[in-house]
Amino acid sequence: MSKSKTALKSTLLLPVFIPTITVIFLMIIGTLSNPDLAGAFFQSALESITKNFGWFYMLSVAIFLIFIISIAISPWGKIKLGPDHAEADYTFTAWFAMLFSAGYGIALLFFGVAEPVLHFAAPPEGAAETVAAAKQAMQIAFFHWGFHIWAIYGLVGLTLAYFSFRHQLPLSMRSTLFPLIGDRIYGPIGHSVDTFAILGTVFGLATTLGLSVTQINAGIHYLIPSIPISTTVQIVTLFIITGLAIFSVVAGMDKGIKRLSLINIGLAIILMLFVFLTGPSIFILETFLQNTGSYLSNIVERTFNLQAYTTSDWIGNWTLFIFGWTIAWAPFVGLFIAKISRGRTIRQFVLGVMFVPTIFTFFWFSVFGDTALHLIMQEGYHSFIQAVQDDHAIALFKLFEHLPLSSITSTLAVLLIMTFFVTSADSGALVIDSLASHSDAQSPVWQRIFWAALLGTVASVLLLAGGLKALQTASIVSALPFAIIMLLATLGMWRALVIESHREISLKKALHNIGKPSKYLNLNWKDRLAKLIEYPNKKDVSDFIHNIVFDSMKTVQVELKRRGWESQVYQDDNPLRVRIEVIKSEQMAFIYEVRLCEFSLPGFAFPEREPLQDGEEHYYRAEVFLIDGGEAYDVYGFSRHNMIIDILDHFERYLHKLHHHAELLPWHIEQQDKNL
Repeated sequence: MSKSKTALKSTLLLPVFIPTITVIFLMIIGTLSNPDLAGAFFQSALESITKNFGWFYMLSVAIFLIFIISIAISPWGKIKLGPDHAEADYTFTAWFAMLFSAGYGIALLFFGVAEPVLHFAAPPEGAAETVAAAKQAMQIAFFHWGFHIWAIYGLVGLTLAYFSFRHQLPLSMRSTLFPLIGDRIYGPIGHSVDTFAILGTVFGLATTLGLSVTQINAGIHYLIPSIPISTTVQIVTLFIITGLAIFSVVAGMDKGIKRLSLINIGLAIILMLFVFLTGPSIFILETFLQNTGSYLSNIVERTFNLQAYTTSDWIGNWTLFIFGWTIAWAPFVGLFIAKISRGRTIRQFVLGVMFVPTIFTFFWFSVFGDTALHLIMQEGYHSFIQAVQDDHAIALFKLFEHLPLSSITSTLAVLLIMTFFVTSADSGALVIDSLASHSDAQSPVWQRIFWAALLGTVASVLLLAGGLKALQTASIVSALPFAIIMLLATLGMWRALVIESHREISLKKALHNIGKPSKYLNLNWKDRLAKLIEYPNKKDVSDFIHNIVFDSMKTVQVELKRRGWESQVYQDDNPLRVRIEVIKSEQMAFIYEVRLCEFSLPGFAFPEREPLQDGEEHYYRAEVFLIDGGEAYDVYGFSRHNMIIDILDHFERYLHKLHHHAELLPWHIEQQDKNL
């Protein structure tokens, strides 16, 4: 009975959940009651936002790109997303595979062939179906799927990872505003931010799922012509695959998403290599290099190009749609990236999130897009253009038609799109559930199932209300408020980094001698020399930690208690370490820890000794660790008096931080739970 109650218990944060569901259900009910009217409304909204806010989207994306690159190349780039001693949780291969699956796998499959062909046939400037149009088509595709979209994803992921892993705030968008509004992130303002984040994620994911199911329908029709291309087939397919996604949701993140992501990246690379090897390989390599150079040469101009002197709706149908879709989807992808990026530095994060996927994307578009253009321009396959214009989703399968083993590659592509669908819906449901729940709670399975089912429902409703146009509108409209939130998050991140820099400078100036002079307080020069050239064994250092260090911490604990400060002293044997923790009210905890650390004996230690047969000796140090990470100095040989002085030096630093930097971010989850 108790297990049943636990399974049904809700962890939803009602101030976020209720407005989110209200908006979504009003949209669903309104659309189902009159799909034609809803479609007309979506079209009108798309035109209005494109006309009045196009400049805002383009300027925002430019700011995101400039900001994230600037902090990566600045001294802030060395800051870890977590404690200073944290290590990355995932290997680079697994990390990139999950980035690929969550970030843009479906988009590459849908637009990799279609977009270059469509721009070649109807370029925004100049004559169609010319060499200049082909160059322009590829430059536009590179621009749409290059640094800019990864700057959007990367900014959200970076701010979330920084505030969550380095400052122990909840892993939600509200935390990015803490430097600006403080504890009010736990009130109505914070609830509103997370509500907009969820709405953007829902409509962004619905757009993705809608695009993927139209491509699945096109692929199935290509393989089985008796199955028509229709909204009905797409909605049925949507609900079938959503059901598969629900099974993956139940399995959880590590079991389902990570394995599916690795399968996805493997299948995608196989498809790409197949097209590269069976297509015009030399032409692909040449255009890859040329188009990359053109992209870098024209990136500034294209970033700020709004076609202000023309009346075309091209910018709204393409650039603003793709950027708006990316912004709407950014809470999901950003939170997902943040979860898998703990332990990396800001510079590693930016390089990994922006440059590696961008290079992969450029090669993907060169392989698929330039192969399609080669078929049209060099082999006379002009009917390809009309087929893609009639149905964007058929483009990939029409390309395979002119390559060997078309049935096998088309089947593989349909399976890959399906697995991308499942991965996106699965991870999307987990992320939305996380945003809509208390940060410390393990949500029940039914909540994740609810969100996965809701994503499929919203995608179906948008398909009914006008297909691609409705999907475009939902993305661009939902992106507008979230773009404002992202700009505020950018400002919050900048302020937090400035505060962190000031804190470190201030602390170094105020207490630049911590851990150094006090080491030698009672040592004469002979004792100090002996300490420099001795390399103690494990037993001696272990005994020192068990006795001198532990007793010193207990002495400090007793005196703190006498003065009304609560503290605890802990001792672990594997690995050997002792630490004292001081918690004062709701402030950041003070932690001073001494660990047994093993090192290889340097070659100059005993030059007259022959090395051991295994080629290595070890010595041991009693190193100090604080909440920010290791301090990289040894306290072995300290007297009890010197140990207490060293603890108090760091305690003074801790008090200095609390006194002079009250604006710093809190580190305790307990305070967050109380406010929530």
